[in-house]
Amino acid sequence: MNENINFENFYYNWWKSIDKIILFLIIFLFFLGLFFSLVSTSLIASEKLNTNSYYFFLKHLVFIILSLIIFIFFSNLEKDQLIKICFFLFFISLIALLMVPFFGTEVKGSRRWIDIGSLPRFQPVEILKPFFIVLISNVLSSNYSNKIYLRYFVSLIIIIPIILLLINQPDVGQTILIILTWFSLVFVSGVNLIIFFSFFISIGAVLAYLIFYVPKFLYIKNRLFSFIDPTTGNNYQSERASEAIISGGYFGRGIGEGKLNSKVPEAHTDYIVSVISEEFGIILLIFIMLVYLFLAFKIAQKIDQENDNLIKLILTGSISIILIQTFIHFGVNIRILPTTGMTLPFISYGGSSILSTAILSGIILNLTKRRVK
Repeated sequence: MNENINFENFYYNWWKSIDKIILFLIIFLFFLGLFFSLVSTSLIASEKLNTNSYYFFLKHLVFIILSLIIFIFFSNLEKDQLIKICFFLFFISLIALLMVPFFGTEVKGSRRWIDIGSLPRFQPVEILKPFFIVLISNVLSSNYSNKIYLRYFVSLIIIIPIILLLINQPDVGQTILIILTWFSLVFVSGVNLIIFFSFFISIGAVLAYLIFYVPKFLYIKNRLFSFIDPTTGNNYQSERASEAIISGGYFGRGIGEGKLNSKVPEAHTDYIVSVISEEFGIILLIFIMLVYLFLAFKIAQKIDQENDNLIKLILTGSISIILIQTFIHFGVNIRILPTTGMTLPFISYGGSSILSTAILSGIILNLTKRRVK
């Protein structure tokens, strides 16, 4: 009896304090991804893998259920508990990222994933990203030192090993995402603009040197040149994605009528926007973009009302990484950016990406809720 009362109190307090609009938007985006997984992967499973046509959908469904549990867990923690758990899980994720060069699984020339027995393959950097935001935000808002430039230096020391490990995989897309998120946190923290642009130019110069002069990153150089001049390289995937968007028109060709899935491998992850546009039309794509922007607007409202600098920075970093990743994914699909292999938060198929977004959603829900006394 007491257990039932405690559970009811837990549920009541959680529901009373949570921001309902942000919660609805997050759940809506997750289930939108589940729906698109159903309509975009059944053909792949039945024709290419010769298995149950709902194979990918069922896997996606399992990750969505797990994600709901995860973000409810993170959203219900006390602020101090949340920070401590995020610190602990950051170092666990960093250890997993360190293991990738030694025990990682290589796929298409990149070593980014880890296989542990019968467990699903996962990408450590995806799990690390939400905890990275919490740790960097804590460093930049710390009161342990009055020397703000020391905080920037410490945050730089934290980010450098992550960047080096990602470059080694190589995974330039995630490297750029981590760097841009770090820049957004540093910028919002009130850094001197001269120092900010010095950081920006220095890191940009290092990345440019690696891409143009280190043989390991020749494929990235080729992608850049083929993006600038399509006649100089293989643009098969991006061309098919553009064709899919054009052929979909305003209202799409209809469910199951899209051809992109059969032409481009991993279309349900890296090119999900093109898949959606081909079958459902550009109108639905614009609606999805507006949902992301409305979510960002609601979080920005909470940031504006917040007095705690740590919470401000965590929420800023969280919405920044979602918007940057969304912009990169859309940019690749409509060919204003070179191919990066970036998933679309909430919607793309992929267990690591879904779990990462769930953790981030839980942190956002936690820090935007009303504090019930």
